[in-house]
Amino acid sequence: MTVATSSPSLPPLANDRFLRACLRLPTDCTPVWLMRQAGRYLPEYRATRDQAGSFMGLATNPELACEVTMQPLRRYDLDAAILFSDILTVPDAMGLGLSFAVGEGPKFAKVVRDEAAVAELAVPDMDKLRYVFDAVRTIRRELSDANGVGKVPLIGFSGSPWTLACYMVEGGGSDDYRAVKTLMYQRPDLMHRILSVNADAVALYLNTQIEAGAQAVMVFDSWGGVLADGAFQQFSLAYTQRVLSQLKKEHNGFRIPHIVFTKGGGIWLNEIADSGADVIGLDWTMGLDKARALTGDRVALQGNLDPNVLFANPEQVQAEVKRTLDAFGKHTAQSGHVFNLGHGISQFTPPENVSVLVDTVHAHSRALHG
Repeated sequence: MTVATSSPSLPPLANDRFLRACLRLPTDCTPVWLMRQAGRYLPEYRATRDQAGSFMGLATNPELACEVTMQPLRRYDLDAAILFSDILTVPDAMGLGLSFAVGEGPKFAKVVRDEAAVAELAVPDMDKLRYVFDAVRTIRRELSDANGVGKVPLIGFSGSPWTLACYMVEGGGSDDYRAVKTLMYQRPDLMHRILSVNADAVALYLNTQIEAGAQAVMVFDSWGGVLADGAFQQFSLAYTQRVLSQLKKEHNGFRIPHIVFTKGGGIWLNEIADSGADVIGLDWTMGLDKARALTGDRVALQGNLDPNVLFANPEQVQAEVKRTLDAFGKHTAQSGHVFNLGHGISQFTPPENVSVLVDTVHAHSRALHG
C-alpha cells in the first residue's frame, strides 16, 4: 500500500492506489472498485433502503446515503468509495419530477420533447441538490480518521449530457430510443439546446461535488453506445468534452482525476481517449490488451470484467479476474489500470463472489507491478 505523503499532489490517504492508478503513477498492485458496489446485492443495503422507505428517500438522506456508501467498504478491501446517488438527480433538480416505482426503473413526470419544454430548461440552482453535497461531506467525515487521513478516496459522479437527455426525452428507460432519436434527427437544434444546458449543469454539479469533498469524478455515458458513428461524436462526445473542459483539475492543491465511461463505446476508444479525461472506462466488449495498444498508455484504463462472471463458481471467478489482469499486462512508468466491472454489479450477485474478485485482483496483480 502506498501513502499519499510521497506525492504532494495527492490528498492524505491510508490507501491512495486508486488515485495513483488514475494518474498513471506507480502502485504496488491494481486498485479495484465496482460500479454499483453499494447496491441491492447486499442484504444490509436492502435493509437500509427499507428503512428509508424508497430509493429517493434513501438517496436524499445524507446519513443513509453515507451508510450505504460505507457498507461495501466494511465487507471488502476496496480501493475507493463511490457516492451513493443516482445519475438523474440533475434533471430532477430541473423540475422534471423523478420517481422510482417498485420493480421499475426511473420515471419523469415531465418530458422534454418540444420547443416549449426545451425553452424552459436551465442549469438548476445547486441548492436543490444540497442533499448530494451533504452526503459527500458526511461520507468524507466517515472515511477520515482523527488526523483527517482518509481510508480510501471518494468518487463523485453524474450522468453524461447525452445520457441525461435520453431519459429527459423518453421520460424513463427505453428499448428502442425512438423518442430521443426522432428529436435528434428531426430537430437537432432542440437536441443541441438540451445538451448544452445539460453539459453546463453537469459541470457545475461535479465541481460542486469536488468542492464538497469528492476526490475523483466520473461521467457515466450509459447510453452513448446506442448512437450511430458520427452522431456519437456530435451529440455525445462533444458535450462530454464540454463538461470536462469546465471541471476542476485541482482542489485545495490536490489533483482531481476525471473518468469517462461510455457503455458500448469501444469503437470510439481513440476519440474518447482524446477527450481530456484521465481515465477511460471500458465495458467487456473491448479487451484491455487491444485498448492499451490503441491508447498507448496516454490515459489510464478502467474495467472491464463481465458482471455475469460473478454468477460462476469461485474458481471461475478467479480465473476470469486473472485473465483480465493479464490482458492489461505488465505495468510501466506511464501505465495505469483500475480494475472494475464492464457495467454495474447485478442485484443477484452472490456477495461472497465479490470477496473472491477483490482478493484475487490484489493478489494476482502484484507480480504485474514490478
